[in-house]
Amino acid sequence: MSATSAALQQHWPVPLAVHRFERAAEINEVLARVFLTMRATDPQAPGGRFYASADDLLRRIDLPEFHALLQFIAASLQTTAQQANAGVWPPGRHGLQLELTGVWFQIQNGAAFHDIHTHGNCSWSGVYYVQIDPPAQRQAHPELGALNGATRFYSPMFPLLGGAHIDMGNAFLQQATLDVSPNEGDLVLFPAFLPHKAMPYAGERDRIIVSFNAQIRAPGGDQLFRYAGA
Repeated sequence: MSATSAALQQHWPVPLAVHRFERAAEINEVLARVFLTMRATDPQAPGGRFYASADDLLRRIDLPEFHALLQFIAASLQTTAQQANAGVWPPGRHGLQLELTGVWFQIQNGAAFHDIHTHGNCSWSGVYYVQIDPPAQRQAHPELGALNGATRFYSPMFPLLGGAHIDMGNAFLQQATLDVSPNEGDLVLFPAFLPHKAMPYAGERDRIIVSFNAQIRAPGGDQLFRYAGA
C-alpha cells in the first residue's frame, strides 16, 4: 500500500477512566458490612447469589464513610467530564451542576452475573469496587479464570460485527470488548450509553460494588450546537 500525505482522523472516541480511592482501605470494610446488613434485612430480597439494592442510597445511608465515597465520586466525575469535553465546552466558567440521580449497590457470588445493559436518563455512569477476592485468587478459578468477576464493556460498533463484511481492512472492529479487572478501591467511569456486563464471579468473599448514574447540567440549558434545518 502506498503512503499518502493525509493525516488519519479518528472521530467519536469513547472515553473511559479509572480512578483510585486513596481512602479505600479504611472505608470499604465499613461499607461492605452496611451493604451486607441491608441485604440481610431486606424482606423483598430475592433468593440466589445476586442482589441489587434500590437506587435510593443517597436517602437511606447517612454515614461519614459513605459521604467520603460520594465526594470522591463527584470529584472524579468532574475531572473525567472536563477531560472528555476538552475543546467542546466553551471557555470560561459555566456553573455546571453535577447530580447523582441514582446510587445503589450490588452483591454477587456463586457464578452469578449481571447481563449486558446500559443506563438511561444520564450522561455518565460508574462502578466502584468495594469488595472482591484478589486478582490472583480470582484467576485461579478452574472455569472462570481471568474473567472471574471482570467488568466487560462492549464497543458501540459491536452490533456492526453481526452484518458487516470483516477483513483485514477493518480489523479494528474485531476487538469489540474491553475487560476491566476489578480491584478494591478502583472507580471506573464510562458514558451511560456504553453496553457493559458484570461477568460471572465465584470467590471466597462476595463481589460488592457501588453503581451510580450522573447528570451534568448547565443552568442556562445544555444545548451547545444549533439544530440544522431540514
